[in-house]
Amino acid sequence: MSVEVLPDADALAEAIAERLSALVGTVQSQGRSPRIVLTGGTIAAAAYERIDADATDWANVEFWFGDERFVPEGHADRNDQQARDAFLDRVGATRVHSVSGNDCSLSAAEAADEYAATLPDGTFDLVLLGMGPDGHVASLFPHHALLHETDRACGELFDSPKPPPVRISMTFPTLNRTDAAWFLVSGDGKADAVARALADDGTVDETPARGVSGRQETVWLLDQAAASTLAS
Repeated sequence: MSVEVLPDADALAEAIAERLSALVGTVQSQGRSPRIVLTGGTIAAAAYERIDADATDWANVEFWFGDERFVPEGHADRNDQQARDAFLDRVGATRVHSVSGNDCSLSAAEAADEYAATLPDGTFDLVLLGMGPDGHVASLFPHHALLHETDRACGELFDSPKPPPVRISMTFPTLNRTDAAWFLVSGDGKADAVARALADDGTVDETPARGVSGRQETVWLLDQAAASTLAS
């Protein structure tokens, strides 16, 4: 595991964009189509906006989302819509796997299982994760039953402490099926959660971010504010 601290949110967003483009290029140079799990959140959106459309062949990249708000497709609250607006449509990404929207044709459980069927048999190259002030990642919240789901690749929840209440999320077994996991965290409001996530002691129930790691690398990309309570 490594921790990299950037001076501010702008520098962090730029670093994320550059690292993501570089990783995609590296995987493509190996003759493979990259498999990337995207996250939502303010710093992720800022990074997506900085991605260079000409940096690589984005149409060759396969994208998923770590979680989704179960609202109608095209809704501004959806992670996939925010990513499309920020960069996916702009760079010509075509291999994008989204959770079905809530149009009353599927229950949340059916949408979760349908989404799980789109997941690859092997590993992801990269899972991007934001983190909330409570230490949650994707839609895996502290002390929630979904933290302990091991049979299903994706699950639904109806009582998210953040609105909207109904969400679909990859579970820990799925998020951990990745070569690299990058945590993208900005702001002093998340500093205490960062410290808990990186502490020697602690539980996943209290800080769900402790439950995800990459098979080859786990990187925490922080700005100075988010890193402010870490020991120097």
